[in-house]
Amino acid sequence: MKQAGYEDFHYSSTDGLKLYARIYGERNPSALPAICLAGLTRNAADFHDLALYLARHPKTPRQVVAFDYRGRGRSAYDRDWQNYNVVIESGDILAGLAAMGIEHGGFIGTSRGGLIIHVLAAMRPAVLKAVVFNDIGPVVEGAALAQIRAYLERAPKPRTFAEAVEISRAAQKDNFPALTDADWERMARAFYREENGTLVADFDPALLNTMSSIDLNKPLPQMWPQFEGLRGIPVLAIRGENSKLLSAETLEEMARRHPAMETITVEGQGHAPLLETGDLPERIARFLEKAERS
Repeated sequence: MKQAGYEDFHYSSTDGLKLYARIYGERNPSALPAICLAGLTRNAADFHDLALYLARHPKTPRQVVAFDYRGRGRSAYDRDWQNYNVVIESGDILAGLAAMGIEHGGFIGTSRGGLIIHVLAAMRPAVLKAVVFNDIGPVVEGAALAQIRAYLERAPKPRTFAEAVEISRAAQKDNFPALTDADWERMARAFYREENGTLVADFDPALLNTMSSIDLNKPLPQMWPQFEGLRGIPVLAIRGENSKLLSAETLEEMARRHPAMETITVEGQGHAPLLETGDLPERIARFLEKAERS
């Protein structure tokens, strides 16, 4: 897929599953590779435009790796849905980096990707040289998770990409008034794939079992100890102005516990902001450059 701006990379997990990642750009000894980790049901395509921007940056081009977790995108589906968990997925990311010969990098995690970063902070902190959290923190709001679960379980099945765009827009327009028509289309095309002439969501349907198994009547686990393990690492936290998953209060507490942390609030977007929109690509590029200097 070199013509699309990236190379396909296939590797095996420790339990033998065939997994996939995209690699953008060339290794630059003076720049950290950027490691992109998507949300629960999303995949590497979400980072395509951001990855191209970072890989082709006129001042500091860097290699960018965007992963498809097991059961998403072009990675194989797991026969046991209980293996769709952040600990196993964190191990998959480490296996992929080892196969690529990457020892460390700047990690960009959207939603579940940010939870994986928290796990990596406990499992292998040396791999993290800079962190960008996209609308995620140590506390996940249960009410927002319930809304996401309900949407995934009940979402209509579109027949065309035009229908997919309209379904997504109808469900999320109030939280994302800043998005353009092109933004909505790009989001939908990253979420669905064509299969036998129809559109299907690009993830294993069994992944929804992981959501159904969560008891939202009980407090969700918090990851403050793992977050505090990042205090010596440059961190940028991005929050959608209308996000219900990452509360403003949690963002404030993150800043209190990590005084050097930088924050961005994205106007007119909810969970999770599209990182290729507005000035976010350049602000992320500048953050990574600053992290390298420090």
